[in-house]
Amino acid sequence: MKILLIEDDREIREMLHTYLMTENFEVVCAADGEKACEYFNTDSYSIILLDLMIPKITGMDVMKYIRQKSTVPIIIISAKDSDSDKTLGLGLGADDYITKPFSLTEVMARIKANIRRNTEYAAIHPERTKLSWGTLTMNLENHTLTKSGEIIDLTAKEFDILRLLLENPKRVYTKAQIYSQIWNDAYMGDENAVNVHISRLRTKIEHDPRKPQIVITVWGIGYKLGEQK
Repeated sequence: MKILLIEDDREIREMLHTYLMTENFEVVCAADGEKACEYFNTDSYSIILLDLMIPKITGMDVMKYIRQKSTVPIIIISAKDSDSDKTLGLGLGADDYITKPFSLTEVMARIKANIRRNTEYAAIHPERTKLSWGTLTMNLENHTLTKSGEIIDLTAKEFDILRLLLENPKRVYTKAQIYSQIWNDAYMGDENAVNVHISRLRTKIEHDPRKPQIVITVWGIGYKLGEQK
């Protein structure tokens, strides 16, 4: 599997590169945003590790660029650890957020969890190629969503959340259940990640996100699909 590592700090970049190589990953390194976009356009990757504070093109702008073209999992690795930074990063399309300083074992655990979610989830129902709800059609083969025939760009996490709900249309999922299934990690009471992704998903698929009819809130603690009109 190939990883695109975008990090301008040479010491951190070399440390991660060496460690990931020992874990049998192929690693392509970019020290600035321009190189990151260039490398992204010329190859395919299983996951992207992205520092936010990089020269030439900012990490946020690199992520926006990637999200226009791909749902590849993106993990932000940044020294910026405020809630607003995390919310912004997740809202713009990141699938996970790790703050510096970090442990290499944590990075590896997050990488494996995100790759597993992206590559193995489709094997749960191999006989199904499409899921539908009203004007929404989710194609599980090419990982796309259309609404009334128009393609809706979703991040990997947004796609997985909506898929979970589409495959279980009558079930209410609490935030803890969504987090544990989509992030494949223990829920530690941090609702922010789930809330941000649900909000972004509603903005993309709802006619009026303030009055959601597709992904609705139930009892203030969970989510389910609404009734088809």
